[in-house]
Amino acid sequence: MTELNKLTIAAARDALKAGDVTSVELTRACLTEIDAADALGAFVHKTPDLALEQAAAADTRIKAGDAPDMCGIPLGIKDLFCTKGVNSQAASAILNGFRPEYESTVSQNLLDAGAVMLGKLNMDEFAMGSSNETSVYGNAVNPWKVDGRNLTPGGSSGGSASAVAADLCLAATGTDTGGSIRQPAAFTGITGIKPTYGRCSRWGIVAFASSLDQAGPMTKDVRDAAIMLEAMCGHDPKDSTSADLPVPNFEAMLTGDIKGKVIGIPREYRMDGMPAEIEKLWSDGSAMLKDAGAEIRDISLPHTKYALPAYYVIAPAEASSNLARYDGVKYGHRAKLAAGDGINDMYEKTRAEGFGDEVQRRVMVGTYVLSAGFYDAYYNRARRVRNLIKRDFETVFAEGVDAILTPATPSAAFGLGEMADADPVKMYLNDVFTVTVNLAGLPGISVPAGLDAQGLPLGLQLIGRPWEEGDLLNFAQVLEDRAGFVAKPAKWW
Repeated sequence: MTELNKLTIAAARDALKAGDVTSVELTRACLTEIDAADALGAFVHKTPDLALEQAAAADTRIKAGDAPDMCGIPLGIKDLFCTKGVNSQAASAILNGFRPEYESTVSQNLLDAGAVMLGKLNMDEFAMGSSNETSVYGNAVNPWKVDGRNLTPGGSSGGSASAVAADLCLAATGTDTGGSIRQPAAFTGITGIKPTYGRCSRWGIVAFASSLDQAGPMTKDVRDAAIMLEAMCGHDPKDSTSADLPVPNFEAMLTGDIKGKVIGIPREYRMDGMPAEIEKLWSDGSAMLKDAGAEIRDISLPHTKYALPAYYVIAPAEASSNLARYDGVKYGHRAKLAAGDGINDMYEKTRAEGFGDEVQRRVMVGTYVLSAGFYDAYYNRARRVRNLIKRDFETVFAEGVDAILTPATPSAAFGLGEMADADPVKMYLNDVFTVTVNLAGLPGISVPAGLDAQGLPLGLQLIGRPWEEGDLLNFAQVLEDRAGFVAKPAKWW
């Protein structure tokens, strides 16, 4: 076998169990690619020795016949996940040098399944961003290029998306608070699923907005997403929002049969100024699902237009509360103090030095909307809007809709530096199709479905019923098969 790093999880699993390849060989192939791909800025902490040690243990386990599907599979882990003894900084200066003494539940679940950790992946600082340009490490770069321009891989899971698209690893973990798995997946031509809120434990994941954050896999195709998601899931008593539900065999649910299923097309997602190629992709995706036997139904989600404003009140409010713990006292960065400085001076200087501009902006917004004079006017109103958005979805699903099809993003990947210094609201608009899913706590998946006029990947999003990721993945598999997306970026790094 050649170019082992280009294998899917499913192909690698089968090859490992057949004895055609070893995990050590797979891991070495990925480590070689990672070392040659520094120009992508995807991996920010490499762990080659640990990876090879885990791979050797996986090989022993496979030979003994005790090998779950993820055993021996080399992965990248987003820097938001706490990993025992390995830098876990959430791409922020304020956590510089932080090495946890514990493992996040999701990454521990993967390690228990025999997966191999190649290292930590770049991201927007504290997961706040849509372009991976707020990272203390510098931005990750999309493997896809146009006219020599470096493009964003999306955010916040930009390093994960870049690494998977460039075949530096077989798959990666991501987190999604308002689209941070699905948007970068769409920008890089890979698959990314955000499961139902509570399906994956949040314990040990650095918190951004606790009522919205959810971990998920970023993979080369839908089957891989099904395999990896099953390993990541599971009830966790350490997370009060973790669902005590059985985890299905998601791969077994990829039957390809969607005859008689109902796909909703929400009219409110037809935004003014939507590019014609996004409109066409959406229409084509609808036709593919109809051709596979699904019924296509126009639906209404009337409160969609309020989703972005509500999200950008609720998420910063929760961030303001969560990030208050970073004060320079117990761990992370602490500013040097002048003679006579007190505790408040230490807080102010530490946070000013440790938090980047976008994080400071969101903390300030969040603190403002939670303040006594504005709590009801902003935060409570946004919470009420959130309930209305959730009710919209419940109504549609109660009327027999099985899944909802929308664009994943309003455009293909844009150039690095093209939006970062502009009005930040323009950057926030990248989440216009994805934030409703987080506000309602639903599962959503982005599947690559075509190329734009420049030859850049475009994704379609499917939104499913709560706890029915298996059905959602099956819809996504049908869409993937019909779209036939096989394009890969030309290697320049």
